[in-house]
Amino acid sequence: AQAQREGPTGTDIVERFQQAFYYAGADMKARVVMDLVSESGKKRTRGLTMLRKNDLKSKNQKYFMYFHEPGDVRRTALLVWKYDERDDDRWMFIPAINAVRRIAANDSRSSFVGSDFSYEDVSGRDVSADTHTLLREDRVGDADCYVVQSVPKTPIDYTKKLSWIDKKSFLPRKEEYYDAQNQLARLFTADRIQVFTIGVGDAKKEYPTVVKRTMANVKSGHRTEVTLSSIEYDVGLEDGIFTERSLETPPQKWIQ
Repeated sequence: AQAQREGPTGTDIVERFQQAFYYAGADMKARVVMDLVSESGKKRTRGLTMLRKNDLKSKNQKYFMYFHEPGDVRRTALLVWKYDERDDDRWMFIPAINAVRRIAANDSRSSFVGSDFSYEDVSGRDVSADTHTLLREDRVGDADCYVVQSVPKTPIDYTKKLSWIDKKSFLPRKEEYYDAQNQLARLFTADRIQVFTIGVGDAKKEYPTVVKRTMANVKSGHRTEVTLSSIEYDVGLEDGIFTERSLETPPQKWIQ
C-alpha cells in the first residue's frame, strides 16, 4: 500500500484560512476606511464601522456595517446573515429612499458598495463551493506559504483562484483571480498584519489580523485599499444588533 502523504490537504488549508481570516474571536468590532483608487490615482474614501458575531454552535455568522462617510452613503447600513453551505441573507438600508431592501443571494459576486471587493470577499465563500488543491509551497516576503488552487464548481466571474496562505497564521498573504482567458484579473494582497492579544495568562488569545489589504482590478487599473483601525475582539456584541430594526436605528453605542 502507498504511504499516506503527510501534511494537510488543500481543503484543510482553506478551512484553516477561513477560520483565521473570517472567524477570529467570538465577535469583532472595527473602524474601516475604504479607499477606491482609479488608475490615474483619483481617490474616493468611504468610512464605516463593521461589527461581526459568530454563532458558537455552527459556522454561521452575522455582520452589521454602518457607513459614516461620505455624505452620499452616510447612514447606509448593511446586514448579512451568513450560513454555512447555503446562500446568505443580506439586507441594506438605503437612506435616499428611507427603506430596507433585500439583496438577492445571486448578487454575492457583485461589487461591495462600488469597490473592487465582492460581497463574498467581505464575509467569505463556502469552502465546499470550490475544489481546492495544494500546488506547492512558496514564500511571500518573510512568510512561508502554502499555495492552494481553488476552482469554482459552478461558473462564476473567475475560473480559478491561487492563494498564498501563511503556514503560521493561516492568513492569506496574496490571492490571484484568473478569468476565462486564464489571465490574471484581480489581485488581493495583505499589506499589513498585526497581532491582537486578548486576555492574560492561560486565558490569553492571539488574533493575527490583516489590518491593511488591497484588491486590485488588474485590467482596469482600479484598486480598493481597506484599512482597519480601533479593532476589538470578544467585546460581547448582542444578537439584537444584527436585526432589520438596527438597519434603520443603528446601535449608537457600537458604531461611534
